[in-house]
Amino acid sequence: MQTYTTINQIREVLAQQRQQGHTIGFVPTLGNLHEGHMALIRAARAAADCVVASVFVNPMQFAANEDLDAYPRTLEADKEKLVAEGADFLFAPTAREMYPEGVSTQITIPVLSNILCGASRPGHFTGVATICAKLFNIIQPNVSMFGEKDYQQLTIIRHMVNDLCIPVSIVGVQTGRAEDGLALSSRNTYLTAEERQKAPEIYRSLITTKEAIKNGIRDYYQLEQAANKRLANAGFKPDYFHVLNRNSLETANSADRKLIILAAAQLGKARLIDNLQLDI
Repeated sequence: MQTYTTINQIREVLAQQRQQGHTIGFVPTLGNLHEGHMALIRAARAAADCVVASVFVNPMQFAANEDLDAYPRTLEADKEKLVAEGADFLFAPTAREMYPEGVSTQITIPVLSNILCGASRPGHFTGVATICAKLFNIIQPNVSMFGEKDYQQLTIIRHMVNDLCIPVSIVGVQTGRAEDGLALSSRNTYLTAEERQKAPEIYRSLITTKEAIKNGIRDYYQLEQAANKRLANAGFKPDYFHVLNRNSLETANSADRKLIILAAAQLGKARLIDNLQLDI
């Protein structure tokens, strides 16, 4: 695997790949890689001739009170994992390389960016959309993989790519889970041993709600309230728990058939998110 830290370097080597007729699969990450990221790398390998990963802790998507300074930076370990999984190129720029003159241009997707995680993390998805647009322009991939755990992010990126006519196919990859169901996340490392034992309750709450809907219950508000109470009783600080239309992320009604149940809750220092999709 070859590692590059400047835009000019990665552009040059990938231009050579395109000249050889190779397709490019891209996996953008914040680093601190885990098995969920490796699933994205494998999906990119299956879909393209060469695989590019990026590791960049993007300051734009962290609010002033969030964990930018504390976010785990494990570049050498990340490289080892990427090599083992067969990635071809790593782009690992500095903040100065990505924002040499600061941030004067931003990309915002209205409505979608201000609900769910966007309501509690103002500006977060503007940071995500802006850095993804920059990375897509730098890498120029044919396909880019995103985890379905971050479903709101996946939806926003799909809208952005469509609205801005960016020629990249966005592929959602199924959420990776630990044996007890907890969705894999870099922020799981913030959990204490006791909190780690409690953490799968967020997944169990999603499962319980999904089963209730499959059994015919359509009072989604009541199901949401019950799940929030269950999480609070387990020691979480619930942010949201919603049953929504899977495509629009609007409140689901009885006519909707493609649903998604999304949850976010604080457990100690870790903010955990998860979701389950279902068709009825």
